[in-house]
Amino acid sequence: MLANTVMIEGNWAQLKAQLVEIRTQVFIIEQHVPVEIEWDDEDEHAIHLLALDDNQTPIACARILKKGRVGRMAVLKSYRGTGLGRALLNKAIEVCRRLNMPKICISSQTHAIKFYENAGFVVISEAYIDANIWHKDMELVL
Repeated sequence: MLANTVMIEGNWAQLKAQLVEIRTQVFIIEQHVPVEIEWDDEDEHAIHLLALDDNQTPIACARILKKGRVGRMAVLKSYRGTGLGRALLNKAIEVCRRLNMPKICISSQTHAIKFYENAGFVVISEAYIDANIWHKDMELVL
């Protein structure tokens, strides 16, 4: 992971502006996810993770929902391949363990399946389209 990167755990009210910035860039602009699909009521109730670089610039995020659903994991393009995604996922797993969740469920874009498999997740569904992107459900038993 990048030196001096900080991971913050918080709620939507605390981190909304930074989370919106990252998710808009990654999901809405890069991946063409429709705006009305990206924003939902789950954000208000989720635990959010936010990564900041050494200039305190938001560079990655994820959210954890009740019952161990991790999603909205996004890393800005210029920071991909640095280990930041792995560090963010490890932080999400750590939070789920701390909350005594028995397993973590994710909806992985098919291009990212190997990334999650390398962290111990296994595919548990056939491919399906969500937000015009192919996905498979995966889980990690804690």
